[in-house]
Amino acid sequence: MIWIWETLSYLILGIIQGLTEFLPVSSSGHLALGADALNLPENDIAFTVLVHAATALSTVVVFKDDIIKLITGETPRKYLLFLAISMVPAALVGFTFKDQIKAITTTEFVGYMLIVTAVILALSQKIKSSGAKPVGWLNSLLIGIAQAMAILPGISRSGSTIGAALMLGVSREEAAKFSFLMALPVIGGATLLEVKDLVEAGTIASGESINVLGYTLGFIAAFVSGLLACKWMIRLVKGTNLMWFAVYCLTIGLVTIILQ
Repeated sequence: MIWIWETLSYLILGIIQGLTEFLPVSSSGHLALGADALNLPENDIAFTVLVHAATALSTVVVFKDDIIKLITGETPRKYLLFLAISMVPAALVGFTFKDQIKAITTTEFVGYMLIVTAVILALSQKIKSSGAKPVGWLNSLLIGIAQAMAILPGISRSGSTIGAALMLGVSREEAAKFSFLMALPVIGGATLLEVKDLVEAGTIASGESINVLGYTLGFIAAFVSGLLACKWMIRLVKGTNLMWFAVYCLTIGLVTIILQ
């Protein structure tokens, strides 16, 4: 019975990761809260690597045409430079403060950061802009800084980057596309760092026992739910008020803090 519950728990966590990676509610925060609620290890690095790889793969599938255009040069080269600029802040923060961030991360901390996400989303809907500005050099950097903030568990990556883009006057469609494309290298880099931690911990070399079925189901669930969530989020950003997600993050954040 314990093994069956653990397997189902990994399946549930996979779904949570896939949905929350793209919806503006913080995947890292929900993974931590979900692992705590399901009584699973919060720092299961091997599983984290798998589900991050799954959601990265779902992004590639959804944006395959845009990625091909970037590779073949159909998209202006300066757009690649904008994406590169946007990645710098997250790379600097991730490499410099990764251990410190892990040290301060608690369930209560996640709750407070979810409230920060709620504020960002609310501001993005309240601050009026023309919605016609290009991404540009400066906007790329500012959106990248927003992405760097999302390294803190509880701050949504998509919420902060899309919210920042909208406040800067970028169109809704472009904000969503740029947010998800700029996420690919960051997710890939974070996954490589987690693999490094996995190797250093000796988990791979020691052949530490893992729930293979649970991990497999979690990977598939993260990929499929990520695929659906990514497509859904693109439609939501184009035509839906994101204030509902702000209310959700505020509610979950307050409940989390109160229950601690």
